[in-house]
Amino acid sequence: MASETPLKRELIINASRQGVEIALLEDGLLVELHQDHPNRELAIGDLILARVERIVSGMNAAFVDIGQVKNGFLHYSDLGPQIRSWQKFTRMALEGQAPDQLADFELEPETVKTGKIGNILNRRYPLLVQVIKEPISNKGHRLSCDIALAGRYLVVKPFTNDISISKKIIATDERKRLQRLVESIRPRNFGIIVRTLAEGRSVQELHEELLQHLEKWKQLTQQLKGAQPPVKVLSEMSKTSTLLRDMLNDSFHRIVVNSRELYNEIRNYVARIAPEQVDIVQLYSGRAPIFDQYDVTKQIKSSFGRQVPLKNGGYLIIERTEAMHVIDVNSGQQPLQAATQEDNALQVNLAALPEIARQLRLRDLGGIIIVDLIDVRNPESRRLLQKTFHELMKRDKARHTILPISRFGLLQITRQRVKPEVIIPTEEVCPDCGGTGKIGPSILIIDEIEKNLEYIIKNNNHKKITLFVHPYLEAYITKGLCSIRIKWLWKYRRFIRVDSSDNLAITEFHFFDANGEEIIVNGNAARPSPLIVPQRSA
Repeated sequence: MASETPLKRELIINASRQGVEIALLEDGLLVELHQDHPNRELAIGDLILARVERIVSGMNAAFVDIGQVKNGFLHYSDLGPQIRSWQKFTRMALEGQAPDQLADFELEPETVKTGKIGNILNRRYPLLVQVIKEPISNKGHRLSCDIALAGRYLVVKPFTNDISISKKIIATDERKRLQRLVESIRPRNFGIIVRTLAEGRSVQELHEELLQHLEKWKQLTQQLKGAQPPVKVLSEMSKTSTLLRDMLNDSFHRIVVNSRELYNEIRNYVARIAPEQVDIVQLYSGRAPIFDQYDVTKQIKSSFGRQVPLKNGGYLIIERTEAMHVIDVNSGQQPLQAATQEDNALQVNLAALPEIARQLRLRDLGGIIIVDLIDVRNPESRRLLQKTFHELMKRDKARHTILPISRFGLLQITRQRVKPEVIIPTEEVCPDCGGTGKIGPSILIIDEIEKNLEYIIKNNNHKKITLFVHPYLEAYITKGLCSIRIKWLWKYRRFIRVDSSDNLAITEFHFFDANGEEIIVNGNAARPSPLIVPQRSA
């Protein structure tokens, strides 16, 4: 069986006064959108010396003061088995008595999974916590005492001596090699998790990163000395550096940024972690906004609405509630080409699954997601849909679980939620009504016109078609030696007459046949137009 063609990945980074926006493209398709705000106080991975405010025995959890408006939430399951060692070390570090080498530290007994948080935490003593989830809805940060220092190849966990290898490293020989290498360089009382990117790396590369972790550990010890809670004692890297650390591999062929300062920072970071790829970092100096130049703006506008179009004419409807997200699959105007209703439903579902997997990553949907597929009754068809979706979701780094398709045709998914869902308004204020009404995104209007035109030509077979638009759109479509209308002529072998009317809104358009009757796009019939559209002489 032929191996899958690797994806070409690009990072397009837009730096502005409002912060940094990072778009991840796979083969030109927008799949992830991240935002890094300059005034962000806490990020995932930050370490905070905190104070226990309230212990809730009924929830087996505690609310912790981390210096934010809302207290952080700490559940017993997030304390970690080494919590007693962490408490002991924190008290010693605050008093300046922490040992220089963790090998000299005497570990405390590990906790059990079924314990009570009230028996572990004490409101009198400061507590070292790590942010593992951003605030979502009306909830504060989610915290953990099972602290880990993450790197590109290794994750270091103090107060344990365990070594674990990523399950995605399958080759037995490679797993044994990494186990031996890590065991040879690991200091006592530092556990190591070997990440997938460590596959094939030399002992020198792994040791260099481990030394960086140990330097962080010294920095943490120094910051704790005499600290008063609540205070941040160790910061995670910027969002851009974190993405590069976790994702940069041979599939990346371009990183484009529009800020020289950020360009130098990224280039230096890539030179440190992957010197062979430093030349893929490029500085953008064009006049057009960087997201416009690389088609990111257009994809954002078409992907974040309530209705998301599919290439085959179908569409998704995405609704959100407090507890879950619901995605409805619709066939739309897609011509029925298969012989049976079952086959048609299968084709629509198969076309929808890649977009659903993309939407989960793009919007960072978390919690429970219910997908209402078009019903297929054949068990083989259901197995095919299930297998296809599992393959598509392998690209998603968030932890997720996919249940078998139910008898009602529902695909149920749970997906890790670590930050708020990405919500971007795609409607624009109408320039004709002064903001009293709303229209779809104007950047997509030509695509929408062409989609309807293609449908009319293929399904209605009209010989003479007239397109009525606003004068601005008429000029945009017809002017120039290689105008949009000329491109349509080459593509569809049909000359489209374009006329205009000041009565139309700037994004409004209508198609008419040779008899002057409006062509209804969502059906095969034509009807007289209810609009009074002035006819201009040819």
